[in-house]
Amino acid sequence: MIEARPLMDAPDHPALSAPIDGADAVDASSAVEFMREALIKISEEEIGAVAELVARKQALLGPALTEAALRPANAAAVRPILARVFATRRRSDEILTAVGAPILANEIRELIHGSGSPAGRFTRFDEALPGLDGPVRRELAGECLHFADPERQWLWARWMWDPEARTGSLPLLMVEGFDFSGADAGAVYLRVGAATSAVVATADDLGFRRMRASPFAVDVYLAAIYGIYLYTVTRLRMTQEFNRVIPQLPDLVRRLLGVYRLEA
Repeated sequence: MIEARPLMDAPDHPALSAPIDGADAVDASSAVEFMREALIKISEEEIGAVAELVARKQALLGPALTEAALRPANAAAVRPILARVFATRRRSDEILTAVGAPILANEIRELIHGSGSPAGRFTRFDEALPGLDGPVRRELAGECLHFADPERQWLWARWMWDPEARTGSLPLLMVEGFDFSGADAGAVYLRVGAATSAVVATADDLGFRRMRASPFAVDVYLAAIYGIYLYTVTRLRMTQEFNRVIPQLPDLVRRLLGVYRLEA
């Protein structure tokens, strides 16, 4: 059984003064332990099935993220996006009231299709929408980039890395000195991408070869690992009655990835 271990020390810890990337970034023993524990509760076949659902989500969401679809800059252009992004799907009206459809559509278009680096575009998006909570802004930006170009852009969700709580599935897999910090949201997005890439790069060596089966497989594996962490923490802190209402891992993974009840 996996014990919940502390994540990383405070941002000013000396060990975090320099980024660690590549093969040395992943804590192989922790990664193997978490994945073996996850595969007790969700099979590789189920992981593949969820990855297919995420691919279907991309097929449904992708057309709304094209430059042509965003060009009208009205509510009709952004509602299909808000309805499919996990962090915004139940808050569409609230978000449109707080931000305004033209501003939101233009910022999503600049985020995906604008000039400059992905990190720079991510930071611009984050800073341009102060009417949205920070975690919501970042998750919206991460899903838009990932589902617009899943082969080149990665996901960033709170369950992967939460800068405020300093929790998530990624730090559970990384060596203690891996630095997730950054001067702005775009810089942190790059560190999340570096961590995700390191996990995929070392998957074969760790014995999890299906990680490369699709650009969404790593998302499913990371969601499963977060589920194991969540079960461990709640089992330590909560009553048995409360634990019973937590979904089983396959359903929890679907919920985290926004594909539990994927509608056409």
